Amino acid sequence: MLDLLLTLAVAASTILSTILMLLPSRYIRPSPPKATSESSGAVDEPKISVQVLVLGDIGRSPRMQYHAMSIAKHGGRVDIIGYKESTPHPGLLNNPLITILPLPPPPRILRSNALPFIVAGPLKVLWQIWSLFHALGYATKPARWLLVQNPPSIPTLFISAVICFLRNTHLIIDWHNYGWTILAGTRGATHPFVTISKYYEAVMGRSAPVASFTVTDAMAKQLRNKPYNVRSPILTLHDRPAAIFQPISGNEARRAFLKCLPETSAQAESIMTGKTRLLVSSTSWTPDEDFNLLLEALCSYSGSAKQQPPILAIITGKGPQKQMYLERIAFLKKESRLQNVSIATAWLSTEDYATLLACADLGVCLHMSSSGVDLPMKVVDMFGAGLPVVGYGNYASWGELVKEGVNGRGFVTSDDLATVLGELFGDVEQKQLAKLRKGAIEEGKRRWDDEWGGVAGRLLGLCE
Repeated sequence: MLDLLLTLAVAASTILSTILMLLPSRYIRPSPPKATSESSGAVDEPKISVQVLVLGDIGRSPRMQYHAMSIAKHGGRVDIIGYKESTPHPGLLNNPLITILPLPPPPRILRSNALPFIVAGPLKVLWQIWSLFHALGYATKPARWLLVQNPPSIPTLFISAVICFLRNTHLIIDWHNYGWTILAGTRGATHPFVTISKYYEAVMGRSAPVASFTVTDAMAKQLRNKPYNVRSPILTLHDRPAAIFQPISGNEARRAFLKCLPETSAQAESIMTGKTRLLVSSTSWTPDEDFNLLLEALCSYSGSAKQQPPILAIITGKGPQKQMYLERIAFLKKESRLQNVSIATAWLSTEDYATLLACADLGVCLHMSSSGVDLPMKVVDMFGAGLPVVGYGNYASWGELVKEGVNGRGFVTSDDLATVLGELFGDVEQKQLAKLRKGAIEEGKRRWDDEWGGVAGRLLGLCE
């Protein structure tokens, strides 16, 4: 009997030891560095270590890239984890304090429509659970902080909470929107997955983080109430333009860029003289941006009884509904409903996109907030480039960014948008556009670094 007990004890001890050895290593606060002479050649240790997680394309997640660059700028070490589907911001590349860890994409069968959602959805989540756990727990060093983008919340928030428990890491959730409201837009508000997602997100948001960032004051207020009831600190960190978004330096710089860009080269001189108005809209070609609003408004503008200046509309971005809308545009041209309007699509580098915004006459934002309390970063970038904005404004947080008649205009219907375009582009002296541009430049003066330092930098201990 004693031999059996000893055998069981050894087996249990061996299993427990194996499990402990296989667990991710834990973060241990480093001791203060010893004083060294200037001639010793010692390399300064990073002030803090942070994992930045986005369960999406890193290159198309500007806010999380800005977080990483700001942390590194203030001496912190950063592992940024996500899918590498497009080129990341240049500031992330060749930075000794930033490591990009690409997540493996799900198998092709899970990314296609070959399987029904009820099968593909859970399998995709299982794949993400494993890839996230491996990346956060084993492929990276233990970090003091984990900053995670939400949404998506499933399975990101749960895996992040587990990793933080195992590795002695502090979790911060950066709330861009709510996952369940986005899901409701495609599955319907009464879908069981939407209900599950809503309460999962509420429970994890309440119990997991030591702090949260939100993109608006309205969102911070909402998180403090039901169903979230978040009691940990919630700090509003408004999006602000990065340094790359700047007003154009002068007419010659504007003319040179317009002549070089294929989409504008043929009409560069007409744009410079104001005979043609250059309109820019950035879209992800997804259902939460109703592109028909802009198309119908452009049709109304083209068919207006009053002679209006021609419009060159350049639409940038990639997304699932792009081909559908290209076919729609071709149909409208065939029906002669866009006689006074030219529409071009483009996929530009960050530098060219920033310059295009600075060269345009007007920016259009079609973002429709699923939650009513988020804000589109594309508007922030437009203000950084000194570009006035017209945007869909029928949600609570719109007024935190766009001041009606000061730096932009809001609309709800395509008729509203057509009226605004007629007023702004039909003004021969361009006084209204000049006023809005002045307001956009003023709004864009406060930059990301200014906003970040007083909120995130202070919380992380990197800024006073």
